Amino acid sequence: MKIIVVYISVVNIIGFLMMGQDKQRAVQGKWRIAEKTIFLTAAAGGAIGVWLGMKKFRHKTLQTSFRYGIPLLMIGNGLVLFLLLYIFI
Repeated sequence: MKIIVVYISVVNIIGFLMMGQDKQRAVQGKWRIAEKTIFLTAAAGGAIGVWLGMKKFRHKTLQTSFRYGIPLLMIGNGLVLFLLLYIFI
């Protein structure tokens, strides 16, 4: 169970930092992080981190795919986490 908590924590921190980095690059007009990469991070368990990053950095909040996709992935992440905890506890 400890490994699940560590994994979820790390992937959410990565998702949060990724949103901050992409926002910074957008402001500076530099090369950006692909949306596919952000969604894959969210789908891999980092949806809460990505969502918090969206709110904190005010980044991608107007894009429909992010506005609805990330909350749906949060629900999916929660269901997977619930099932993992149910199986292993």
